[in-house]
Amino acid sequence: MSNVKYDLEERLIDFAVLIADIVEALPNTRLGNYIAGQLVRSGCSPALNYGEAQSAESRNDFIHKMKVILKELRESMISLKIIKRRGMHNVENTAIAINECNQLTAIFVKSIETAKKNNIKAQ
Repeated sequence: MSNVKYDLEERLIDFAVLIADIVEALPNTRLGNYIAGQLVRSGCSPALNYGEAQSAESRNDFIHKMKVILKELRESMISLKIIKRRGMHNVENTAIAINECNQLTAIFVKSIETAKKNNIKAQ
């Protein structure tokens, strides 16, 4: 079980690094700077919030923190789609980030569902 936690943490860190690479390569334009600012926050936030979720004070706190991660992943996805549609970054790197964001989103949707079920059973 600890390997699963470690793997997810590592994936979130790798995703943040990939996002950082994309952000650093965006054009220095009004749109590029705006998207870069949004994406650096939403794309790095899941890794940081995952650390917080591991130290949640209750099951409800854990579920809340996991929902924040999911929200940030969804925001990142929209920024990545804008980057792709505008051709603002390397197509291959953007596609890799979109794919990983989709996979992480699916993992967190399922994790939240499971945590909610477990929370109901515990009451």
